Amino acid sequence: MLSLSMIVRDEAERIESCLNSVKGFVDEMVLLDTGSTDNTVALAEAAGAQVERLDWPGDFAPARNAALEHVRGDWVLVLDADERLRAEAIPAIRALMAQPDVLVINLLRHELGAAMAPYSNVSRLFRRDARICWSRPYHSMIDDSVAEILQQEPHWRVANCAEPALLHDGYRPDLLNRRDKAERLRQSMEQWLEDQPGDPYACTKLGALEVSSGNHERGVNLLRQGLEQLPDGAGRTAERYELLLNLGIALAPEDAVAAEGFYRQALDLPLDVRLSLGARLNLAALLMQANQLDEAIQLTTTACQRAPEVALAWYNLGLMERRRGDLAASLRAYERSLELNPDHAESHQNFAVARLIGGDIDGARASFRAAIDKLHQQNRAEEAGALQAQVSGIVKLDGSAS
Repeated sequence: MLSLSMIVRDEAERIESCLNSVKGFVDEMVLLDTGSTDNTVALAEAAGAQVERLDWPGDFAPARNAALEHVRGDWVLVLDADERLRAEAIPAIRALMAQPDVLVINLLRHELGAAMAPYSNVSRLFRRDARICWSRPYHSMIDDSVAEILQQEPHWRVANCAEPALLHDGYRPDLLNRRDKAERLRQSMEQWLEDQPGDPYACTKLGALEVSSGNHERGVNLLRQGLEQLPDGAGRTAERYELLLNLGIALAPEDAVAAEGFYRQALDLPLDVRLSLGARLNLAALLMQANQLDEAIQLTTTACQRAPEVALAWYNLGLMERRRGDLAASLRAYERSLELNPDHAESHQNFAVARLIGGDIDGARASFRAAIDKLHQQNRAEEAGALQAQVSGIVKLDGSAS
């Protein structure tokens, strides 16, 4: 028996999509509501979920642990309302669940809207065991308790599902701003660092947040401190990768050589290509800027082959192929990028330029129009106006070439 376990609050916009994605796969759906004021509870119950209630305990780990008390399954799948299970992954998941020595299954999660790290591995599917519990603030996880079990009972193992299993839209910029996630993360990590100075986990999360918030010096110092404090060992590979990736991102604008070194260290770690996409694509972009096109295209082509569903990889490949002079390859890459993400204004714009270079005036006009329309739809009116003014000297958008 497989149980879905969730904690929710005011998720009426997304709860139905989440629950519908697991219907037919889980045997029961159990939600712990922590104080919704919208119709989340009614929608969940209408979808067939059992809903329990709890006052918000102040952090996610105790809430998730309380939610586990209400499930009955032999296996537990934990989702957030901003996640959906991909049906394509279910056969692979079932096969892993059937293996008697598997205690935990790590699920590959596609971070929609998070260009720097489009995939993460999350420990969200596990055998129900009273010893498995959630810990750590904000980004709570079961990994600490699982490590203790594996040390005591080494016959168990943690398996990885290679097929992308979850779609997550919680890192989209508009959702981050609206739900004030960044400030909650900051508060949790500041407290964690106060209690455990130099902790690599807290240094990683807070360091990356500081860099993205403009507090560059403190962010870099925290990331370096986390890397120095991180002990060697295969069990910390994901943390080491995140530290190296964020150091590369932080240093790229001021020290491309140092950033390249951190990206290469990140790619040397034993991680699946999808999990290391951020370092791969960022390194390739640095190499393109340095006009080292052969390696840049090689890295990006591998990303496109191993993660063909990532639009950013195809967009970057289009830029590189055009710079190299292979117009046909560039056009194919832009077309694939737009198939995957038709709202990406930059893909439309660069597709237009490539079509113009190739002599396709009508196609270029249509793509420039699409780029301008997308910019307006995304409230980027100033960029739309600048592009229209630039294009007007090359192609008349009303239908005739100039």
